[in-house]
Amino acid sequence: MLKSKFTIPWVLTATIILISVQTAIAEVNTVYNPGKLKSSDSATSLKVGEKAPEFSLRDVRGGMVSLGKFLGNKNVVLSFVPAAWTPVCSQQWPGYSIAKDIFESYDTVVIGISVDNVPTLYAWTNQMGDLWFPVLSDFWPHGAVAQKYGVLRGDGTSERALFVIDKQGKIRYIDVHDINEMPRLEVLIHQLEKIQK
Repeated sequence: MLKSKFTIPWVLTATIILISVQTAIAEVNTVYNPGKLKSSDSATSLKVGEKAPEFSLRDVRGGMVSLGKFLGNKNVVLSFVPAAWTPVCSQQWPGYSIAKDIFESYDTVVIGISVDNVPTLYAWTNQMGDLWFPVLSDFWPHGAVAQKYGVLRGDGTSERALFVIDKQGKIRYIDVHDINEMPRLEVLIHQLEKIQK
């Protein structure tokens, strides 16, 4: 059995840093609080073991990024978030940025996806700091990739959802999370450990 490369104290340190990031973002007074939302509003028909649907979307740094680009080279964590400038989303991706070394140790890249347009995502992610992973706009056709993955909500935003995809393009883990809560990093890391076994 493969032992975890990282200990709980590291996760605690990351949590403290994450709270600091959250506080800094909140102090700027740019985060919109939508209040408590219906926990989920869609149902994906995708299953673990199936091939992940291919896509190609615009990156906020310019150019296009496709899932196929990583096949054979990297495991992929697709991180769908509902909307820019909202509280949980503004904490989740900086947390993944802090955990860059952990993701890299499992030969994994995170791909952030939101239904927001490129200028909005550009401004929002710049305020978060330097995210190491690509952030993609699923704005037009609106939410087409979120719909393909079965996570487009009725209001046009996406679910807060994670899809772990292995190097062969197979889905290994799906978490359509309560939109009001942040998925736990240690659960995601455990799923990456399972791929390495």
